[in-house]
Amino acid sequence: MRQAVARALATVGGLGDRLPAPGTTVGSLAALLAFVATARFAPGATAPAALVALAVLLPLSVWACGAEAARRREEDPGAIVLDEVAGQWAALALLAVALGRAPRPLEAVGAYVLFRVLDVAKPWPIHRLERLPGGWGIVADDLAAGIAAGAVEIALLRLVTA
Repeated sequence: MRQAVARALATVGGLGDRLPAPGTTVGSLAALLAFVATARFAPGATAPAALVALAVLLPLSVWACGAEAARRREEDPGAIVLDEVAGQWAALALLAVALGRAPRPLEAVGAYVLFRVLDVAKPWPIHRLERLPGGWGIVADDLAAGIAAGAVEIALLRLVTA
């Protein structure tokens, strides 16, 4: 039962196993769509709701991704996409907190693009986080890429509006 739950979470309901697009793209897009839905559902409370969701998502991600990777006997299987969900969500949550509101569509797309670039490029020190054991190594690099993406977008938005 625990294995089935871990697999369902880590692959985001099987999306990582089933879709032809790269799992990282699928996970990031799923997070973006879920964040937009959350912002529409609770527009005045987007930042607090995003932070609560992130607080729940992170430990679940570490556990589920670690358990599924161990089951598959791979370090970071491509089908595991919950780590991308967590990283993308972190970028959007940071942006919502900094803005004090839900990101507008173009801002959300900017966070998506920045996260994808940083997640793929994995600049120093992000790539070093992959060395952490188990689920921590799977999730930490994506979380760092998400935080960096959110911070870069905040800086860019401040430059544009200054």
